[in-house]
Amino acid sequence: MNDLDKLFEAARAVRERAYAPYSDFLVGAALRTPDGTVFTGCNVENASYPVSVCAEGGAVSAMVAAGYREIAEAVVIGDAALCTPCGMCRQRLKEFGMPELVVHVADLNGIRRSFTMDELLPAAFELEDKSNNRKD
Repeated sequence: MNDLDKLFEAARAVRERAYAPYSDFLVGAALRTPDGTVFTGCNVENASYPVSVCAEGGAVSAMVAAGYREIAEAVVIGDAALCTPCGMCRQRLKEFGMPELVVHVADLNGIRRSFTMDELLPAAFELEDKSNNRKD
């Protein structure tokens, strides 16, 4: 089994643990760091939708809590053929993604499409942008 297959299987397994009583839409995410460590997350809904947690956000939080800061590759799996990350998660992935980060989007049958971060989030907000716009 290659690294991408392992990442897909990790995302599929964690998807089964999602808490989605309102939408019944289960999502799992798996992130691989440059050293091969894998972190997973699943969506956790709440009756107050804005406080729900996306799968990608959970995986990024687990990665950061473990002391890691870079994502080399990611898989997001949902019930839809193209369950791409939401806008907030695209920014999260961009923040921690290596320049060559590829996000693979999957359904239960396998990878359906792979995206670079520039495809998912063109003209992304970058930390440098904030410092360039300061008015001191």
